[in-house]
Amino acid sequence: MNTKNQPLFIAFSSQKGGVGKSTFTTLLASLLHYRMGYNVAVFDADFPQHSLMKMKTRDLAMVMENQHLKKMAYKQFSTINKKAYPILQYKAENILGAAQKFIETSYIPIDVIFFDLPGTVNTPGILKSLAGMHYIFSPITADRLVMESTLVFTQLLQDVIMKKGETSLKSIHLFWNQVDGRESTPLYTIYNDLIHHLGLNLMESQIKNSTRFRKEGEENTKTVFRSTLLPADESLLRACRLDLFVNEFLKIIQL
Repeated sequence: MNTKNQPLFIAFSSQKGGVGKSTFTTLLASLLHYRMGYNVAVFDADFPQHSLMKMKTRDLAMVMENQHLKKMAYKQFSTINKKAYPILQYKAENILGAAQKFIETSYIPIDVIFFDLPGTVNTPGILKSLAGMHYIFSPITADRLVMESTLVFTQLLQDVIMKKGETSLKSIHLFWNQVDGRESTPLYTIYNDLIHHLGLNLMESQIKNSTRFRKEGEENTKTVFRSTLLPADESLLRACRLDLFVNEFLKIIQL
């Protein structure tokens, strides 16, 4: 893959915990790096959890203990002829400078850097970090508190930071996550109308609710979903409509 001189900076961001930002960071990073041929790096600034750093440690242990996954990983890395993408740990206030230094010193050209950022505006440096992104994707669920916090924060970014021009942000996109088919369709219609009324971008793709988003790999599993070392199984992607999301995501960022 040819890369641009400046990699894309992308964050899955939310002001509400538990909506999937770390999961989507991992899913997209692994798909782009291991299956689509791009060179990816991830910066974990979600202090103090640093869940992606912990996830990488768990994933490595699971691959080493599961013979099927070990064979999958060996075949994958032999075929793509590159290492696992790096996950680097920094605080939000230092992350843009650290990312730029990483780009300048990397011996391979980087196409995309994903940032896992803290979910609160009270974190030092968080607004500056978000303003340094090229694209922000915000998962939303049909929950009043999630919607209120996400809409207020997205409006802040779009109407204040982006309009001032002191930002690298090209666009911010909301998308529905954990969509349950049993929920009332009019509820989503009301929320969709509100989002459009506020002039915010809403992706067409909707991610179906799945236990896979909250589940680590079983001991003897032969497929993976959320992993920092292997891309998600294609059948699992289709089951929750993540394949459609990935296609729309790639069109937005124009990679």
